[in-house]
Amino acid sequence: MIKKLIVAYDASPQSEKAFDFGLGLAAKFAAELIVCSVATLPEPPVSVEISAVLDHAEEFYKKHFTRLAARAAAGGITPRFELKVGHPAEQIILLAEEEGVQMIVMGHRGNTLVEKWMLGSVCRRVINYANCTVSVVR
Repeated sequence: MIKKLIVAYDASPQSEKAFDFGLGLAAKFAAELIVCSVATLPEPPVSVEISAVLDHAEEFYKKHFTRLAARAAAGGITPRFELKVGHPAEQIILLAEEEGVQMIVMGHRGNTLVEKWMLGSVCRRVINYANCTVSVVR
């Protein structure tokens, strides 16, 4: 039985589908829903750029989290939102281990060719290294 799950969210259409799927699972199993977004830092990291990237990520995801919270509330679910910083796969896996989740739900690919390659890579890493069930939504 699923008691707690994470939905990886990057605001892509695929992550929207993953959110809907995770929301349905949370409602069905009365599970705690955690929505995790990850801000990636520039390479090489420069303190001025890091601050700007983090500020932008917080503003960007806050808008999305507000909208997602309203959708979840309509179904009687109150998700928790986490914005992490670092490599997406690593941060998702670490959060899953810290929270003791039974499932991670994520979208298959991003919008652009680079996002498709990167998110595909994120999916592969999460599938290979997570200690729980991983569901990839297309």
